[in-house]
Amino acid sequence: MLYEGEDVRRALSPAGLEDWRALAATDFFTRASQDGSVVATRELDPRDALPEGAAGMLGHERIAFVSYPYEWPFGMLREAAALQLEVLLAALAEGLTLKDASPYNVQWRGTRPVFVDVGSFERLREGEPWAGYRQFCMLYLYPLLLQAYRQVPFQPWLRGSLDGITPEQCRNLLSPRDLLRPGVLSHVALHARLEAGGGGSRRDVKGELREAGFAKELIEANARRLLKLVRGLDWSPPQSTWTEYGASNSYSDGDAEQKADFVRAASASGRWELTWDLGANDGRYARIAAAHSRYLVAIDGDHGATEQLYRALRDEREDSILPLTLDLTDPSPNLGWRGLERKGLAERGRPELVLCLALVHHIAIAGNVPLREWVDWLRTLRAHVVIEFPTREDAMVERLLEAKAGGHPDYDRGCFEALLSEAFVIERTETLGSGTRVLYLARPRE
Repeated sequence: MLYEGEDVRRALSPAGLEDWRALAATDFFTRASQDGSVVATRELDPRDALPEGAAGMLGHERIAFVSYPYEWPFGMLREAAALQLEVLLAALAEGLTLKDASPYNVQWRGTRPVFVDVGSFERLREGEPWAGYRQFCMLYLYPLLLQAYRQVPFQPWLRGSLDGITPEQCRNLLSPRDLLRPGVLSHVALHARLEAGGGGSRRDVKGELREAGFAKELIEANARRLLKLVRGLDWSPPQSTWTEYGASNSYSDGDAEQKADFVRAASASGRWELTWDLGANDGRYARIAAAHSRYLVAIDGDHGATEQLYRALRDEREDSILPLTLDLTDPSPNLGWRGLERKGLAERGRPELVLCLALVHHIAIAGNVPLREWVDWLRTLRAHVVIEFPTREDAMVERLLEAKAGGHPDYDRGCFEALLSEAFVIERTETLGSGTRVLYLARPRE
């Protein structure tokens, strides 16, 4: 991939160029590009300089912020899986197929999934199966089944394994009773048994299927069954401090409105290309800031809270806010070959405005991150920041400090303001009516 301005460019081999032109000639691709379910793509002028060995070059629309499956809540992974299958079925209808089935081929415009790997399309070869079935199971279906049926979070597993969850691993985490649940017997148990019996050995499976008269209709039938299965899966986030935060927090109505006014004024002080809301919870302040941002990434460490936010934003048809599940004390690192395949959070797009509301005490006290370290990390972003600092007299801070048996003597308003002033110019300060929470708007020092 090459990045140039608003374009993402892809070099094509001779075979890849033929597959692209077959795709570009289909009605499906025209429709999908227009409705946004497949990334907008065009073939660039062949007179442009091409990399050595390339037969052609494509230009793709740039996605505002790249995210990964281990940062998505359940509902986003499910919608990405459904899109993958819908794209496959539409391609099959016009003589094409997909050579793989990776969720890394899907990105997001807010809460709308978009298929971005145009290079995955190839012409369907008679008698051959869908090569992406096993990958679909390991990276989409098994994570969804384990979350829906066993309350096993999939994010840590996908973060730790680029290949996903194997049939045997999934089977071992499901109970015998789970065999009666939709999809488990055919896509997990039998799949695991086939692999244990040598299904993963170096047999010419494609050749055997061609000789047996394997037909496109079988791929279509399997994809439709998988789509019905995926659409039927559900997960109800368990109640937690964070999923109920909007109704149970300690803010008075006056404090909440004062805080919203401060965020509104700070956000309106510029027109931001990219804003982050760290600790977004129900997204109240993300929505305020999004009115003055081209794109906003709403981050929360609680999967249930992010799932609820995703559902609300999806129902609102919000395309400018991307909700992600991510623990800021253990954020997504650089992963893959030489750390280049999947990038850390800040390397995917630097924000111009960062909201840190009702967050710093959780990072510093519960997460044991020194205040100096937290402020220094914010400084590296080179962004304007809106920070809420709850003082030691705040009820939530008192509870957190009680659990630490007198620790964190540096957690103090004076210390925080001194650290903030070293790295930022404080432009505005306001204390909420309760007297125990202080809001700051600050810009980075030159």
